[in-house]
Amino acid sequence: MASRKKSVPSAAAMKKVVKKKVARPTTPESPTIGEYLIRRLQDYGVTDVFGIPGDFVLQFYGHLQDSPLKVVGMTREDCAGYAADAYARVHGLGAVCVTYCVGGLSLCNSIAGAYAEKSPVVVISGAPGVEERRSNPLLHHRVRDFTTQREVFEKITVANASLDDPLTAFREIDRCLDAAVRYKRPVYLELPRDRVNSRCPYPHVPSSEPPQSHTDALREALHEAGEMIARSQRPVIIAGVEMHRFGLSDDVVKFAEKTQIAMSATLLGKSVVSEKHPLFVGIYEGAMCRESVRKFVEESDCIILLGAFLTDIDLGIYTAQLDPTKCIYATTEDLRISHHHFHDVLISDFVKGLLKLDLKVSKRALPPKPKAEKFVLNPSAPMKTARLFARINELLDENMVVVADVGDCLFGAAELTIYRRTEFLSPAYYTSMGFAVPASIGAQVANPQLRPIVLVGDGAFQMTCLELSTAVRHGFNPIVIVLNNKGYTTERFIQDGPFNDILNWDYHRLPDLLGSGWGFEIHTEGDLDQALNAALAHRDAFSLLNVHLEPFDVSPALKRLGESLSKRI
Repeated sequence: MASRKKSVPSAAAMKKVVKKKVARPTTPESPTIGEYLIRRLQDYGVTDVFGIPGDFVLQFYGHLQDSPLKVVGMTREDCAGYAADAYARVHGLGAVCVTYCVGGLSLCNSIAGAYAEKSPVVVISGAPGVEERRSNPLLHHRVRDFTTQREVFEKITVANASLDDPLTAFREIDRCLDAAVRYKRPVYLELPRDRVNSRCPYPHVPSSEPPQSHTDALREALHEAGEMIARSQRPVIIAGVEMHRFGLSDDVVKFAEKTQIAMSATLLGKSVVSEKHPLFVGIYEGAMCRESVRKFVEESDCIILLGAFLTDIDLGIYTAQLDPTKCIYATTEDLRISHHHFHDVLISDFVKGLLKLDLKVSKRALPPKPKAEKFVLNPSAPMKTARLFARINELLDENMVVVADVGDCLFGAAELTIYRRTEFLSPAYYTSMGFAVPASIGAQVANPQLRPIVLVGDGAFQMTCLELSTAVRHGFNPIVIVLNNKGYTTERFIQDGPFNDILNWDYHRLPDLLGSGWGFEIHTEGDLDQALNAALAHRDAFSLLNVHLEPFDVSPALKRLGESLSKRI
């Protein structure tokens, strides 16, 4: 049998082979999980991240420090959450970065508020390394299991992921960020400290599949809505907060202008459209709003509710009288025309579809607007809540953003005139005390051109006031007005008792503690006028006005609500 001799390549040929292998092009090194997360935040327009460092997240903080993102350090994790929430409301998407459990669980309340009010915040939490969890050690900050914090955040976010596996981490980052933007709600990303520098083992390209409306459902919903609007004699639009969250405010205004239908807004949606617009009639909130607005809305035979949450606060503690058979109710979660429900219709498609309809709408006389009476100063008169808001309303301009905490400062602020959209921020549904001061930081980071006017009760101020130190660090200049009535006024209004009393601080001396800022103590209208003029002139630091009020002196809105409820009861 003949044998075949194997051919052996020559030395020269071997050199060619080796040379060829060396010359083969290589793919660029893939990013680490930490690098990719930062890159994707930038892709969505995020320029600032709020938070507090801790050992389980320090390595990622190093990446943040070396990146184009600006890190805004806060004094408390919950305050960082409030700031990121306000940043998201102004900027479109916010981010907060904290350490494991002691940081993350402190963040829960502010993120719960962002979830309730549809504010997209990306929560990034450090965590113990995957390798150091072996044998189930009792590492510091741990509560129960290593998954406990993530399980808690599952309840208050729209999407969550643990970035513990480089095979899936990059897709999970894309999925969660896409969910935050799509649903306008917070998401949670947990990053073990030994995975920050892990790289993707394969080329990864971000991808997203935008949702689409069901064509037939959209067509039928628009047809039915058009017929209802066309046959109405007294239509009205009520714009809610989702119109701002989803970038539809301009479309609402265009629809109102095209049809000449009057516009109102909910309290949570205040500033979703300019309150200077000639078709704007006022905030509707049941018995809490002006009688002319309440009557105009409730006597309408076609109420077009766009992106409005029908919460107890927006409905004036359920004093609102809205007939469902006369309503077109469109949100991201529901589309109802009278008692007909439509599914799989995107609110953006529905609102833009309304704008394209060829409608002949009956003209309707608008309710008389309150006369813009010039504030006449009575220098020696003691301060009253109604007079305080009247004076604040006079100083507002388009370069200011009003940030209202909860309680009577929120109800009183409902009647302030806001010039443009996103110039009024408040937790008007979740109503968490302590929101306003840290939120003013987030708002000014998002838009340095807007000067915050912060309205906060003394009880809420005592919760988060030291976040003004962050304002000092960054040279911010909010004007903080403390409604000092020595306790919880709204609760007193419901049921009085010594449990509503708090210690009276010398709030105006807080600048002495922080080493910066201007403080003013106010007992009379003359004091208020001088302090506001000085605060407007002092643009280099924050100003704090300690406004003394009587314990049972409340805003006109709260008085109207009390009168209505007393009649019902």
